[in-house]
Amino acid sequence: PASPIGLFGGGYDTGRSNVIQSILITTLGNSTDFGDLSVTFSSLAALSSSVRGVFGNGRQDGSSPGNRIEFVTFASAGNSTDFGDTTVAVRNSTGCSSSTRGVFMGGANSSNAVQNVMDYITIASAGNATDFGNLTAAKISGTGSNSSTRGIYALGYISAVTNVIEYVTIASAGNGTDFGDATVARLSPANGVISSGTRGVFAGGDTSGDGRLNTIDYITIATTGNALDFGDLVAVSEAPASCSSTVRGIIAGNAAPNSNVIQYITIDSTGNATDFGDLLSDISSMAGCSAVHGGLA
Repeated sequence: PASPIGLFGGGYDTGRSNVIQSILITTLGNSTDFGDLSVTFSSLAALSSSVRGVFGNGRQDGSSPGNRIEFVTFASAGNSTDFGDTTVAVRNSTGCSSSTRGVFMGGANSSNAVQNVMDYITIASAGNATDFGNLTAAKISGTGSNSSTRGIYALGYISAVTNVIEYVTIASAGNGTDFGDATVARLSPANGVISSGTRGVFAGGDTSGDGRLNTIDYITIATTGNALDFGDLVAVSEAPASCSSTVRGIIAGNAAPNSNVIQYITIDSTGNATDFGDLLSDISSMAGCSAVHGGLA
């Protein structure tokens, strides 16, 4: 079986970061250094198979969005390797994946125009991304989740913050379809998949301006409908990162002010988050992925 490793890449601490941090999701404790991305990334997206973690888009080596995609091999700590390019350079996109295919969703381009674009890659084969289809609206700063068949895009910003959840069938390129609504509209929730395979979880976010939340919602991925309240984070949280096993969801970091706190939930049991450990620095705007999330069945 795959190692229960979770990764958090890039972000913004005292400046934009190229650091990749790792945790063992099954064991409480602090993160450790895994390696480096080839450039500094913040406001990026991540997705994964059981073998590879993939990071892409975001603000790359400066303030402008980039289309670079890089990957690491979970079993071998070290620096990332070039994978290819997405079809458009964007920041604040999000990702989801099955065991074979990853999808990058939404974001804003260098002119700050919000996009509805979705791209896909075959995770095992480096190369450029291909157009997948369009979200139901142009969106930025949402979050993703997935089962082995469905990819989820939730929350974010259209022309205002939104509570809309939509889904795609990962194996079949096409446009997003309405799924339901989250309990409260917000942008910049935890960026990275939290999924047991049957249940998806969305944590934290900002209602607008300084309206940061400790809200956690959940959905049953196979059944469309509105999200339900799960519990609360340890503290209000904007622009953290997240990853998961099929049992445990991890939320790490925070913005305004930045934080090094890592916390966790048990995905199939509603309740409040619990302290897990600390990151290497006070940081926000990372992206998270893991070798054991619920899309890998």
